[in-house]
Amino acid sequence: MDRYEKGKECLEDIQKIPVEEIFKDLEDIAPDLSRFVIEFPYSEIYTRDAVDLKTRELCTVAALTAIGTIPQLKDHINAAINVGNSPNEIIEIIMQMSAYAGFPKAINGVMAAKEVFVEKGLLENEQKE
Repeated sequence: MDRYEKGKECLEDIQKIPVEEIFKDLEDIAPDLSRFVIEFPYSEIYTRDAVDLKTRELCTVAALTAIGTIPQLKDHINAAINVGNSPNEIIEIIMQMSAYAGFPKAINGVMAAKEVFVEKGLLENEQKE
């Protein structure tokens, strides 16, 4: 299997949607960028045996919280759930980032997680009637 196919299989397994849908916004401006993402991190890093996908996604959630990239953070919170992390585990990792990246980034991360949890039906809407 070539690098693209290996990475595509891994990414689709984690995200649970086709790569064409994941990268649709890049196709008209930077189609090679999606190929680079598929061929490097998802083919060469995520498929290594030393660390499981559950741990890799928690690490990615931590890193994206720390640098504050909310759209990708939401994608990886979704992926973290898809590979077996609980909402509580995700929130704990994001909260830990308050000590290293600051409270604003941790709060933004928690709010991104809340959006994903609501979309996935993992957090009840607080406005019950």
